[in-house]
Amino acid sequence: MSLQTSEQRYRLGFIGGGKLAGSVMRGLVRAKFCGGAEILVHEPFEATRTALRDELGVAIASGNEEIAEKADVILIGVKPGVVLDVVAGLANAIENKLVISLAAGVRVASMEEMAKARFMRAMTNTPAAVCQAATAIAPGTRTLADDMTRAREIFSAIGFATEVKEDQIDAVTALAGSGPAFVYTVIEALAEGGTSCGLAAEASLGLATQTVRGAAQLALESGLSPEELRRMVITPGGTTAAGLAVMEKEGTANGLRLAVEAAAARGRELG
Repeated sequence: MSLQTSEQRYRLGFIGGGKLAGSVMRGLVRAKFCGGAEILVHEPFEATRTALRDELGVAIASGNEEIAEKADVILIGVKPGVVLDVVAGLANAIENKLVISLAAGVRVASMEEMAKARFMRAMTNTPAAVCQAATAIAPGTRTLADDMTRAREIFSAIGFATEVKEDQIDAVTALAGSGPAFVYTVIEALAEGGTSCGLAAEASLGLATQTVRGAAQLALESGLSPEELRRMVITPGGTTAAGLAVMEKEGTANGLRLAVEAAAARGRELG
């Protein structure tokens, strides 16, 4: 169901249509937040551009300037190293417009030095494509209350969205932005464990993937802590206890914690 009424619907402009921005677009169309024809995209790579147009029916802009001219809300989905160049090149065109950066590392203050737009940052992830994103939104110094409302509407349509302070974005980048890759590694390892115990590869991967999905859904809906949910599965001296003992010995949980910390540190370096 759309989270907007027809009177509230507005056109979105994406500068960049790569993996993350493309996932956001796919989720918004899937959620019926807006139709593909209400999304205007400038993407330099022809194959990516064509895929978005053919799959979603998005409108293709001739350049960033057209995005700045025609879009009510502008989302910047280019690589971090390109963001400030994009902003500087559009400084006059985006004055007093709402601009949301999806890039890691690039601070609001740096963008605000380049142009007088109302900049915000949103750190989301690729599960946005299936409306299961985890998104944190950070305001800038010029952000209006209505801007935050709009940003929440956009990102709540494709999953969970919360507001954070910008100095917390690096942690969000590590946890939510990089986190899916860590989870896929867990799924892969679980599936490999299944095959080593005699399961067919396809069956093992399906069981591992659904197990992670089901556990996450129960965690979301039950209101119980991970510790409480874990205790529900463990029988003293049973199979789960045996497996957890090995995980403890091998430092599995600590490795995941360290992965998040390393990703957060890299986010700070990018900034």
